[in-house]
Amino acid sequence: MSTQEGTKTRGQADEHAASQQRLLLRLASVPLMTLIIIVCSHIAIPTSPLGIPITMQTLGVLLCALALGPRLGFASIALYLVMGIVGVGVFGGGEAGLPVLLGQTGGYLLGFLFCQPVAHAIIKRPDASIRGWLAIFTAGIAVHMVVFIFGVPWLHWIHSIDTKLDGLSWGQAIYLGFVVFIPGMLLKTGIATVLAVLLLPSVAKRLW
Repeated sequence: MSTQEGTKTRGQADEHAASQQRLLLRLASVPLMTLIIIVCSHIAIPTSPLGIPITMQTLGVLLCALALGPRLGFASIALYLVMGIVGVGVFGGGEAGLPVLLGQTGGYLLGFLFCQPVAHAIIKRPDASIRGWLAIFTAGIAVHMVVFIFGVPWLHWIHSIDTKLDGLSWGQAIYLGFVVFIPGMLLKTGIATVLAVLLLPSVAKRLW
């Protein structure tokens, strides 16, 4: 074997090893982000009169969307939801079970799935580099808005069909299901923006 062929073979082996390492890292990132969301979900303060908790849950969801991108982010959220459905206490305040997904907060949980591609589309340039802090902050607001777009109509609908719950007008649903959470949304988006500015360029090179 010539020196040139040997160098080429070693180069291919190194490239294959790097590819395998990146694949393992990508696979490990899915349950890791799910764990972060679970931890954030347990930081919960119930609100009145509906009892919908203010949590750090959407901070975890937002970090997942920023760090993993649409496919891995979707997988991480799907794992989170499946764990909750089968009875692991991963939802807000440690709740679990299918009734939670079918209850008044179910729309927000479903919104977690569909907000994942939004952040990626906003922060990623055509050359795969990361846009600046303003784009990251905008992505954070957009992610939250997708969650609310699913959550508020679902909240209104559940209260209109469940006889055990008091009915809500659209105005009440928007206020109790969205407006009261705006300060928390801004705070969590700010935290995620700072973390993303510091860490995202390095994370993106390894996971995207």
